[in-house]
Order: sequence, then structure tokens, then C-alpha cells
Amino acid sequence: SLERSADETPTLKRVFLLSALFCAPLFSIAMLSMVFNWHSSIAAFVEFALCTPIMLIGRRFFTVGFKSLAHLSPNMDSLIAIGTAAAYLYSLIEIALNLPYPSPHNLYFESAGVIITLVSLGRFIEAKAKKRTGDAVQTLLELSPKQAAVIRDGREVIIDAVLLNVGDIIAVKPGGVFPADGVIVSGETTVDESMLTGESLPIEKKVGDYLYNGALNKFGSVLYRAEKVGSGSVLAKIAELVETAQSSKAPIARLADRVSAYFVPIVAALALLSASFWFISGESFPFAMKIFIAVLIIACPCALGLATPISIMVAAGIGARFGILFKDGAAIERASKLDTVFIDKTGTATEGKLHIAEIIPKNGFSGEVILKFAAACESGSEHPLGRAIVEAYNLNNKAIPKADNFTALAGYGVSCTVEGSRVLIGNRRLLEENGFVIGEVEEGIGKSLIFIAIDGKFAGVFTFEDAIKPTSRRAVEKLKNLNLEVIMLTGDNYHAARSIAEAAGIERFISELTPADKALEVKRARQAGKIVCMAGDGVNDAPALAEADVGISLASAADAAISSAGIILMKNDLLGAAAAIELSRKTVRNIKQNLFWAFAYNSLGIPIAMGVLHIFGAPALNPMIASLMMSFSSVSVVFNSLRLRNFSPL
Repeated sequence: SLERSADETPTLKRVFLLSALFCAPLFSIAMLSMVFNWHSSIAAFVEFALCTPIMLIGRRFFTVGFKSLAHLSPNMDSLIAIGTAAAYLYSLIEIALNLPYPSPHNLYFESAGVIITLVSLGRFIEAKAKKRTGDAVQTLLELSPKQAAVIRDGREVIIDAVLLNVGDIIAVKPGGVFPADGVIVSGETTVDESMLTGESLPIEKKVGDYLYNGALNKFGSVLYRAEKVGSGSVLAKIAELVETAQSSKAPIARLADRVSAYFVPIVAALALLSASFWFISGESFPFAMKIFIAVLIIACPCALGLATPISIMVAAGIGARFGILFKDGAAIERASKLDTVFIDKTGTATEGKLHIAEIIPKNGFSGEVILKFAAACESGSEHPLGRAIVEAYNLNNKAIPKADNFTALAGYGVSCTVEGSRVLIGNRRLLEENGFVIGEVEEGIGKSLIFIAIDGKFAGVFTFEDAIKPTSRRAVEKLKNLNLEVIMLTGDNYHAARSIAEAAGIERFISELTPADKALEVKRARQAGKIVCMAGDGVNDAPALAEADVGISLASAADAAISSAGIILMKNDLLGAAAAIELSRKTVRNIKQNLFWAFAYNSLGIPIAMGVLHIFGAPALNPMIASLMMSFSSVSVVFNSLRLRNFSPL
């Protein structure tokens, strides 16, 4: 987690600095002893005295490494532990057997010390990279103000923000930061939400508009009602999602885990075999020991273990900066493989701010009557068409009648009793399946339609208009540029669907679908071998989002849609979907680069450490050089992953 990374950084820094403090004189004395061929017990004991504290400082490598070995699940630390312990113990035996003049060429204290110091440096750089990636989220959390001005008994009272309750009326002046999510009840203002959505332009807000915790109030003074406070706010959920994504494993990481499980025992066997080969071939025991230690150290697959998590962490942090939230590493990996994108129409491709274009009464009913009955049926509806009906009736300033015997028919409409009359309201399919003859409704071409029947008679039609989002056409172009097939799904009628699809540049669309139908379309595409994404924002999109390989939900979506999605877009448009898929592809490409270099490095390094080049007269690889190369491979993986921070959407 982010906290763990933050805690590890100072500890690993201290381990590295203390190790380096003893390692510098140890290395200097060892080199001088070899250059001047000092067969001196004093120099040998000084090396021992300087190496021992390094072994104690780096004791974590031994406790973890040997514990894993004892449990028959050797890991990277096991290789470091075996190699450095072998170098240290062999050097002690060499001193004991050759007093008072041990040979400096047969002592490997400096190898053990330098190996632990260099590996500690690599771990410190890794932890620092993780912390730097997590700092973006910490900065986001710190945006939330510590105090809030609430209205109590008609006056402003300053309280700690943690004491806010849902329903509190909060006052925020120009330059202030909103301490909770909520709805404006008084005033107008301009708000900077860039820290949440990545959108640089300020947004105009008026009564009824939603405000987010952490956003900056630019110009006006407003009163707003708190609806989500503390950990329930969007800001807190962003931090939680990013942290979860950063600490999760992508399926591709299992490759590294599987390789490591077999790799470590194979390397240990190769180290023993190569050392035995050279000793049997007539080389000295110190030479064989040098081969043994070098193979263990250079093969340490630290870079392999870093290849995936560092890239996932960076991608999750970068995504948050652009208003893209990945729920976990698996979502990033799956999104990189997509070839088909299904898009919901209302609220996703369109503004979702429907209004009644026309009321067409039938069979002697008046427009006023059918609007009243429709408003009663839709008074608790979350559907954009239902809300548009209620908003239109509210303009009459009349009370909405109560609806009884209410039955929701998912994807079709509702039935209920209003003022003693049985009402059926929904799409054409609902009424026709219940025996009503509707015929052509020419006025509705290109618009969304809702049909209503009262007391067994077809009573009329409501037509609705909805504007396409200004960014939808550009988003569809970007998705196509990523070689994705784009298909629009909607519960709306054919004519309304075609109108929006043409405006958005979408060639294929499927209309008049229930939520179950949408999920079925997604399922069919997957069964046909497609790797499918569904982008939506409503409760009715939740089944399709859950059915897809990757669900993409807008932040304004219903909770059911958000919980079914693997990717959440803080900006309420589809440009984020294209950016999320592009970032996923670049992240997985980055991981594959890391894995390639980690494998290539070990494939090249192990034969050299085993002494293959020595057969042709080259010197054997010194364990210190092996350690430096091993640490360099880990550091190079970290820096390659950090290149993702330069990502900018097309």
C-alpha cells in the first residue's frame, strides 16, 4: 500500500547509507590488499570487522531469504542470502586456515559487503519510486480542507471537517475549497475541478448543481447541502481506488511469480554444478567459490519481480491525474487487449439532459391529463426520460398524485394505479405486448418516445430530445484510431438511436434493448471471440458492465454502474475511455519491455557468471561486478517504468 511504501523509504535509505559507510573503507582496503598483495592478518581482520556490521545491517535479506528456503519456496532474497553468506563464511574459513598470512585474493568480505550495499541501494530507489507515485494520491487527499463553515441557527459556525454530517448546509466563499460532496441550494459560482477530473477549464455552477470535495471555489459565494462526507466523498474514493490499483497484481505478474518459483532452485543448482565443474577441471577452490557466488548474485531476479508492480503503480497514479480510475491491475491489463467497445446512448454519448419536445394525446385524452398521470408513475424514477416528465409537470406548480400498486418492468416501463385508474407507461414494445395498437408516430422520428395507456386505452405519446455531448464524436474517432470497433446500445427507439449514432460517427447501433438485452449483446460478442468493453452510466447498464471484459463507468453514474465497472472516468465524457485504453496499452507494453530485459539480462548474465568466457581465456566474473550488474538491471526496470509518467492522451 501507499503507507507501507512511505514507511519503507526512510528505513531502506538508512540501511543503504549505513552499509555504504562501512562498505567504502572495506572495498578500499580489499582493493589495496589485492593490488599490493598484502598477505596480512591485520588487513584480513579489518575487512572482517568492517563486513560484519554490513551483514547485521542487511540481516533482513538473511531472515527472509533463509526462511523462504526453509519453507521450500525460495525467492530473490534467498539467492542474495546464500551468495553473501557463502562469501562471508568462506572468507572466515580462509583466515582460520591460513593465519598469520591469509591471501587477499581468497577473501570475499568485500564482495559480501558490496553486494548487500548495492542491493540495498536498488531497494531504496524502488521504494522511493513507489512513494513518489503514491505522493500524487496523498496530495489529492490533502486537498480536502480541515475545517468547514456550516450554517447553525442562521449563522456561520466553523467546525472540523471530520464532524460534518449529511444534510449540513455549508458556506464556501471565493478561494475556498469544498469540504464535502453536495448540491448548491443558494448562489452561483465558478469551480475548478481539475484536481479531480483533469479538466483545466473552470465550470459554471448554479442552484441544483453538484459540488465535489476538494474542488476549488473560484469566484462566487455559495451555500450547499452536504450529501457525501468524509470517506464517502468522491475524493476519498479516488484515493482508495488508486491505492487499491497500485497495490494489486495484474495477471501478467503471475508469469514472474511462476518463473521465480522454478528459477531460484535452478540457479542454485547451476551455481553448484558450475563451481564443481571448475574445481574438478583443476581450478582452485577459491576460484570455484568465486564462480558459485557470482552465479547466485547475478541471477537474482529482482528486476523480474519489479517489472509489473512498478508499471502498475505508475499507471494508476497517472490515470488519476487525468481523471481515470482503475479498480485494479487486472483492469489495466484487460483494457490493453480490447478490440470492441459498446457505448450506452443516454447520458454516455449524449448529455442525458432530456426534455419533453412534444406531448401527443390520443383517443380523447388531454395533454394535461396524460402528463399528470405520467408524472405520478415516474415520480421516483432514476431514468432520464422519467425525470424529464416529472420536471415538465413541476412547471405547473401542482402536487404530483400518488401512484399505488407500482410495478417496474426493467427495460420496458412501469405499471401502477393513479387516482383509481390503471396506467401503463413505457416503450412501444411494452404497450404492444399488452395488446395496444399504436401505429406510426411520425412526430417522433429522431426523438426518444414514451407511450402511455390509461384504463385500457392508448392515451398518448411523449417525445423527448437529447443533445449529443460535444466530445462524443471526437471520442469515437479516437477509439477508432485505436483500432476498436464502436457499437452503440440503447433502450431507445430506432430513429432516436440512428440520429445520435450518425452525429457521433458510429456506424453500428442496436436499439430498443432491455438491460438484459444489453448484457446479452455483450455476451454474444465475447462468445464470438471479441474482447469487449462496455461504457455506461445508468443502473440499466450495470448488467452489461458486469458482463463485459472491462466495464467503464462515468463518475456521475449510479452506484450500481460504478460497482460493476473496472474503470471509472471522473470526466463525464467518452474521451476518458479512449485515454484509459491508450494508457492501458502503453502500460502493458512497458511491463513487457521490463520482463524482456529482466529475462534477457539473466539469460546473458548467468552463462558469463558460470565462466563460459573463461574457457576462451577471459577472467572469471567478480561477484562484486555481478552484484553491480544485478542492481543495475533492477534500477533500469524502475526507470523504464517511470517513463510512463510522460504519458499524455492522444
